[in-house]
Amino acid sequence: MGDPMRPLLWVSKSHAKLAAALCAAGHQISKSSIPELLAVLKYCRQVNRKTLEGSRNPDRDAQFEHINAAVIAAQAAGQPVISIDTKKKELIGPYKNAGSDYRPEGCPDTVKVHDFVDAELGKVVPYGVYDIAANAGYVSVGIDNDTAQFSVNALRRWLEIMGRERYPKATQLMITADGGGSNGSRVRLFKIELQRLADETGMTLKVCHFPPGTSKWNKIEHRLFCHISQTWRGKPLTSRLAVVELIAATTTTGELKVRCELDPRLYPKGIKVTDREMANLNVTGDTFHPEWNYTIAPQPPT
Repeated sequence: MGDPMRPLLWVSKSHAKLAAALCAAGHQISKSSIPELLAVLKYCRQVNRKTLEGSRNPDRDAQFEHINAAVIAAQAAGQPVISIDTKKKELIGPYKNAGSDYRPEGCPDTVKVHDFVDAELGKVVPYGVYDIAANAGYVSVGIDNDTAQFSVNALRRWLEIMGRERYPKATQLMITADGGGSNGSRVRLFKIELQRLADETGMTLKVCHFPPGTSKWNKIEHRLFCHISQTWRGKPLTSRLAVVELIAATTTTGELKVRCELDPRLYPKGIKVTDREMANLNVTGDTFHPEWNYTIAPQPPT
């Protein structure tokens, strides 16, 4: 008969095939024994893993330690620390929204069968700013493109309506952000817009990006965005106003407070940044991975 375990190797993906192969080999086996045999062969149920974009960066853990040390130092000095990111775009209209909510029996919300974008209502782009120490969030709901100008304008609005009030004596703002997207570490326009913000406010902006493939550890993901998704679970986002109101109504037992505004401005794509503009930035890279960690200070007076 050869190796009695050999048939298991090519049929282990299907319980039915595994049982049939063992029976054909003259073995009697019950259904409950199949998972045990699969475990012997070191097979188990596994979820998909997001690793196709690239291999693990050797300095990933060191970057996490660097960010943590920078956050502790900034908070000890009484300076604000925020986490920023874009939540996924949302369709506006009577479309299905993930999750379920309580309604009278037999009266579910009726929505469209297909998720084709409404030409008039379109999509919205929620961009979040999360104050780590205050456990407070600000969300700018954009109606156009998710660009670096849009993301930095959300920072500007957070400073105007929330940041200055809570940190009136702040001279520095520390920003933790993902490595990609409109606020990515390689986005030139993001740095240009941050320089403009630094010049306007007189604040020094210290930026730390998370390594590639580690965006889920950005605090805004599990301290703000997940609670927004929970708030509007099973509720069709029928209008832009509904999105703003649902986001602003987000709370937690940890007393999370969220402020939300609609940003009606248009943000064009494809804005080019020249090498000369980049050379004029008042930016200083850290000694450890300057492409991930850098400080943008206001331009000196001329």
